[in-house]
Amino acid sequence: FMAFSGMNRQNTIQKLQNETYDVLVIGGGITGAGIALDASKRGMKVALVEMQDFAAGTSSRSTKLIHGGLRYLKQLQVGVVMHSGRERAVVYENGPHLTTPEWMLLPYYKKGTFGPLSTNLGLFTYDFLAKVNKHERRKILKPREAVQIEPLLNRKGLKGAGYYVEYKTDDARLTIEVIKKAVEIGARAINYAKVTAFHYNQAGKVIGVKVTDQITGDQLDLYGKKIINATGPWVDELREWDQSKEGKTLHLAKGVHLVFSHDLIPIKQAIYFDAPDGRMIFAIPRNGKTYVGTTDTNYSGDPTNPPVLVEDRDYLLKAIQYMFPSLTITKDDVESSWAGIRPLIAEKGKNPDQISRKDEIFISKSGLISIAGGKLTGYRQMAEKVVDLVVKQFKEEAGILYSGSETESIAISGGEVGGSEGFQDFKKNMLLKGTAFGLNRRIITKLAHRYGANLDTVFHLLAKRMVEARRENIDPLVFAELCYGMEFEMVYKPTDFFIRRTGALYFEIDWVKRHKKNIVRYLAKALHWSKEQMDLYMNAVAEAILNASLGRK
Repeated sequence: FMAFSGMNRQNTIQKLQNETYDVLVIGGGITGAGIALDASKRGMKVALVEMQDFAAGTSSRSTKLIHGGLRYLKQLQVGVVMHSGRERAVVYENGPHLTTPEWMLLPYYKKGTFGPLSTNLGLFTYDFLAKVNKHERRKILKPREAVQIEPLLNRKGLKGAGYYVEYKTDDARLTIEVIKKAVEIGARAINYAKVTAFHYNQAGKVIGVKVTDQITGDQLDLYGKKIINATGPWVDELREWDQSKEGKTLHLAKGVHLVFSHDLIPIKQAIYFDAPDGRMIFAIPRNGKTYVGTTDTNYSGDPTNPPVLVEDRDYLLKAIQYMFPSLTITKDDVESSWAGIRPLIAEKGKNPDQISRKDEIFISKSGLISIAGGKLTGYRQMAEKVVDLVVKQFKEEAGILYSGSETESIAISGGEVGGSEGFQDFKKNMLLKGTAFGLNRRIITKLAHRYGANLDTVFHLLAKRMVEARRENIDPLVFAELCYGMEFEMVYKPTDFFIRRTGALYFEIDWVKRHKKNIVRYLAKALHWSKEQMDLYMNAVAEAILNASLGRK
């Protein structure tokens, strides 16, 4: 089996214990993934452990945009905008299957947050700072033109609109593809391995971690010359264990998104608009659905599974009603939802939506390196900063030399299609292959965007395991995707597959209901689960469906 296979878990865990790593990363979200890739690419020996599934925290619960952070211009955070604007293009070229340019409409109103002047100036600055391609530069529309582009807009007090390009992505798959590339280069990574304590040497320096395998309950010890805390919302908890939580701390904010059928909110493209209270909300069409978010409220509960509260839901329903007054959307129209926690760096006297998205690195007396803050778009640059720091330390402490970062031009897993231009040819090629299996154009395109260059492997599994799929009473394509997830993407629990490898719990919840039983049954057989495990994971899927659909059966 491959090095990154759920069926190979025990083997991976055994291998992890047998050496001391140059870099040991705690946290398998996008930040930890980026660090693992950057460090392995520079020739370091890297291990990564994640207590849940990869991307299960914040990195599968974002607004799913690689965006330049237009709203940070309002707060005059020019640096954040410049870096994230330019970085979008890098993320796009390195994984064009997962990142797609998308026109975004920004309507402005009498007494709104943005006016014609600030929008024009903002978007001009944005184009300039972010070095936006000619054909993607902003347009400023008159009210009549804005309504032509989007007839559903609220016309009352409409003064016009900005029209510009953002990039939508699949945050969880982006994280997985980055980790897969790191593993391909030589990193070792495992999910469901929870760090419970640090190991220190006599001088009080951190040299390793105690880990509990969340599947078997086994305890293991891992050692690393540099220990990196990239645990997002949990960063402060680990700093507390290390007795180094001082100075700046985290401020957790919750963001909620709701998903509707596109037939109910039939917007023609993404819209970024002012809610009645002045917060900015996105409405984004995606694969036959429209999702709307995000909220921004203080959060102090357990970051593992933040709930979508009635008031979160109602807040977004009100915002939809306000922006699209011709629609009557009620709570019963919500198909699915998700809530995520943003680990921001606390700033005195500021609301969650005003806090900067800057990232910060903390180095403790014990040598523990913690990275916090930041946003999805800037993951590669955050990783580069952390690994540059490690390189500097290795040089000063041991005279070991490593090169600079090389991730700016390295395709992530699935991105090996020759950049955004090559991806267009790749899709044509896949259409031919997919039609041979009787798949339609829409499905093949969706698969090409989900797996990129790895779609060949999925098609290979589809051809090879057709008979087995029928025997297991699972649709052959679903079965091929499931096998790919288990053998190449460390799928172990059904929720890994339904939520993070396919995004289906959010965007195709009926598909999950239809396939859950036979998929869980097959996973149980292939991964040799006990009866207790099978019941536990089956219940977890049922609970995930219930939570996502806000308690509706």
